[in-house]
Order: sequence, then structure tokens, then C-alpha cells
Amino acid sequence: MTAGRHAVVLGAGIAGLLAARVLSEEFARVTILERDRCEGVQARRGVPQGRHLHGLLDSGRAVFEELYPGCTAELVRRGATAAEVLVHTRWYVGGARLVPTSTGLTSVIASRPLLEAVLRRRTCQIPNVRMREGITVRGLLGDADAVTGVATVADGRAEDITADLVVDATGRGSRIEEWLTDIGAAVPDTERLDVDLGYSSRLYRHRPGQLGGHSSVIVSTGTNGRGGGAVHIEGDRWLVTLAGMLGDHPPADPAEFPRYAATLSAPDIHEIVTDSEPLDDPVPYRFRASLRRHFDRMTAVPGGLLVIGDAQCAFNPLYAQGMTVAALQAAALRTCLDGAPATLAARFYAASADPVAAAWRLAASSDLSHPGVIGPRSLRTRLTNVYVAQVQRAAHHDPVVSRTFMRVAHLVEPPAALTHPVTAGRIMLRGSGFAYTRATPS
Repeated sequence: MTAGRHAVVLGAGIAGLLAARVLSEEFARVTILERDRCEGVQARRGVPQGRHLHGLLDSGRAVFEELYPGCTAELVRRGATAAEVLVHTRWYVGGARLVPTSTGLTSVIASRPLLEAVLRRRTCQIPNVRMREGITVRGLLGDADAVTGVATVADGRAEDITADLVVDATGRGSRIEEWLTDIGAAVPDTERLDVDLGYSSRLYRHRPGQLGGHSSVIVSTGTNGRGGGAVHIEGDRWLVTLAGMLGDHPPADPAEFPRYAATLSAPDIHEIVTDSEPLDDPVPYRFRASLRRHFDRMTAVPGGLLVIGDAQCAFNPLYAQGMTVAALQAAALRTCLDGAPATLAARFYAASADPVAAAWRLAASSDLSHPGVIGPRSLRTRLTNVYVAQVQRAAHHDPVVSRTFMRVAHLVEPPAALTHPVTAGRIMLRGSGFAYTRATPS
């Protein structure tokens, strides 16, 4: 740990907490600045998606566990569910259920507020980490060569906070382009993919035996752009989220909610909705576009500034990649802390480029499989989507393909795993209409 060095993290969401945890190993002081007041297990105003379904992929859970040993067990003690993916959860992709099989993957099923609360408590217990709430960041201090802190305001009083490193983890609403322009620095190229996704979520009372005892069901968006999920979270509740792309958004009207659920490509969510006691009214949420800021392509970035999590790359939330990619970025940051401080930003963007790019390609290709999504469809993208459709058809019947597909989706294995000769042979055979004989999944 370098004596006297101070890191300031903007935002106490998942990305900010993970960054603060990592930086506490190298910096003498780490200060987290958060606009909201964070109290217990509650949805925050600054996280409008906080009341909706969140997924932590297994590669992200592994990073959580490395940085916070016993994190999974603590979440379970506080009411979360831990389940073997595909064995104790149901996944419908491409219009049918993926065949149940062991994947070696664990799903931790909890609400976003509970995940944040556990990480926040563990992070704030670190002696050299301090969290300050009710603070709004107005901009960066410094110039195009180096950021030296942030300008803030709290309770009407302005305060400049100096730092050796500033980490922007303010999420999808980040004002980083504006802040960089204000200090005369270049801004990154931005990639945008408009999907106009809408969510509507509602809580229901969970009853034993529902969904055959399984912990969750996910129905991917089908040809009509509609999908959803139901997950068994803490408090013995179902959190049900319905989703629709390209402006076809699910209703917030309680009477219309089950009707929309009935239009999904599998009946499981509709059965939960119509067979459970509702605990609140539906809550809507809108996500207009995926956004990727290409700091990795910049020839020069200001020293003393890192951008992480959704502030760097905001993924379509349908694919549950955001928290996991933030975790993989934090792990990459950890490997970059040894070395000259002046080149930390360049090292970080290079080290984190692969997991960000891999997740972006998976999500963007899936979005572009919907004809109404406007975006460049290269020959590679078109061929990829044809092959992915075959993968999905094969995964409805073939346990090897089902397992590999899910491990790729969880960012545990690279997409190339689906082109391994043995796996590709099974995909071409079973994904082309071959009737693979197998008992009906339970």
C-alpha cells in the first residue's frame, strides 16, 4: 500500500463497491461518494432498475467470492437462493426449454438491493474505506493531462475533493463526456444500439411446490420481442419481470400484467402470475439503448481517471451482463495496480477490453437478430446469428450443447467453445432438425 495516496470512487453501486474493494489494497484512503442515502435493503432513487430482475452470472459470482470470501453463503443466509443453473432453474431460449444438465455453474438469486447491501456492508468494514452519502459530483478537477479530484456539492455547500485517482462508477447516467470536455480532454468514441426495451415488474407471494420446486424461470425474448423472468428472492417472494423490445412494453396496469405474461413463448411465468398473491403493483422501467464508450481506443487518456461499469459500457439488461462485467473489470483493475500510476488508466482499459468486448458482441449479436433493431449487420454478424439459432435448437435436446451454451452465456467460457469440432458437430446435427431422443425434462 502506497502511503498517503487517496482514491475517490463516484457511486456506491455494484461497480463502485467492487472498485473500492480492489483499490483498498493499494491506496491508503478510499472514499466512496454517493448521491443517495443508502439505508438497509431498499431500492435507491439513483438505481431506477433496482426494483427489477437482476442476474449475477457465475463468472461474476466467482469474483464476488474472491473479493468477499463467504459472500455467497452470506447472501443465502439473508434469504437469497443458490441454485445449479439448468438443474434447479428453467431457461427457455429460442422458443423452447434448454435441456436440464449439470453445468458447474451456480446462480445466486437475490434482489439488487440485497446484493448491494451485502457488498456495501463488507466494503465499508474495510478500515481505509469511507463512504460519504448525499453528495453530488459536479465535475472533475485538473486538466487534459491529469485529473486531480472532483468538484462536489452537499447540502448546498460546494467542496473540492482532491485525489490521486478518480473512478467514475456513476452508471448509465454518467456525465463523463461533459466532465472531460469541461477540463479540455478528449472524449471517447461511442457505440450505440437502440433497443427501446421496457420492463414491468411485480412481487408475488411464493408458495412451496410452485414451478416444480425450481428457483427461477427465464423466457428469452422470442420472435415477438417479448420475454421475462420469475425468480425466488429473499422474503419468500417471486420477483416477476416482463420485458418487451422496440416499444412493445409490458403494462403497469395490474389487470393487464397477466395478459401480457400469457403471450410469452412458455407458460411458466403466466402460471406463477395467475396462481400467486400479488404483493404490490407493477413498476415500469425503460432502457432505450446499449452504449459503449471506447476508452480502449483512445491514444491518450487523462492520468488519474478510470471509468468502470455501466459508465463505460451499458449493456441491454436482458442479458444480465452488467454486474458480471463490472466484476470482471474490477478483477482486471486488481492486476493493473502494480506499475506506474501515470499509466494505470491505459493498463486498465487494455486489461478490461476483452471481457467488455466479449459481452458486447454476445449482446449486440442477439439484439441484431431482431429485424426491427437498427444497426450494422456485417456478414460475420449474420452468419453468427444463423449459427446461434442452430445452437439453440440443438440445446433443446443435447445436454453437451446445452451445457456449453450456458457456460458461454455466463462468460465462463469464450464463444469459441461453441465452435469446437466435437461440439460443432453435435450442433450441426441436432440443430438442423435431427430428433434427439431423450426423456421429457422435469
